[in-house]
Amino acid sequence: MIDCVFIHGWAMSRVVWRTCLERLPDGFNPICVDLPGDGDCVEAAAESPDDYVDHVAAFAPGPSLLVGWSLGGLVALRLAQRYPDKVAGLFQIATSPRFVRTDDWHCAIAVDVFEQFAESLQQDVRKTIRRFLALQVQGTDNARQTMRLLQQAVDQAGLPSLNALLAGLKILAETDLRRTTRQLDCGISWLLGDKDRLVPIGLAGVLSQTVSRGDIHVINGAGHAPMLSDADRTVQILLRAAERIR
Repeated sequence: MIDCVFIHGWAMSRVVWRTCLERLPDGFNPICVDLPGDGDCVEAAAESPDDYVDHVAAFAPGPSLLVGWSLGGLVALRLAQRYPDKVAGLFQIATSPRFVRTDDWHCAIAVDVFEQFAESLQQDVRKTIRRFLALQVQGTDNARQTMRLLQQAVDQAGLPSLNALLAGLKILAETDLRRTTRQLDCGISWLLGDKDRLVPIGLAGVLSQTVSRGDIHVINGAGHAPMLSDADRTVQILLRAAERIR
């Protein structure tokens, strides 16, 4: 039995994993965690990556396969650094060790994207999240269906707390785990969408040159939520990642 800890992304909850969980075969013990401020943990507070890490580590029996989506991928990377005994491997979905573009890191987005979302949240949380969901599916092959699944996940779990949303944006804008990614001893599998507007596909080429134990997969036509738009393919790749740690 493989313990598999699922860590969701910004503005979401563990509900977003349902489509994948329905496709998991026997032999997996899925552990889906709500990050502080989200879902059933809406009253919990967290302001730093390590706050998130400590929260998730409490649910990880270890050694586990960590499945991190977007912000959840940053949490997974940091958890593997701080609690290596709890991590058998990482499966990183639509995530990056650094989300913000710099002079030496072009496969990312401008920091003002996060600043605009933070400003918009102060005016209308629901509208801002809706706009964020639309950005995730923009230009993808299954945009309408994926948008519907994302919105259903938000509606079922309820809105995250404003403090959690702002803290998450700050972490996405400021966290840099590029060195951590190169130093980890565990195997890392990456799943990216070539239409992702938040994690540019150029990251695949950078990772192939810098991460010695990386296993990189790209789904054509997918955006920022391939576990919803291409659930069958995502689970197939996840199973291959699990085989590497058996």
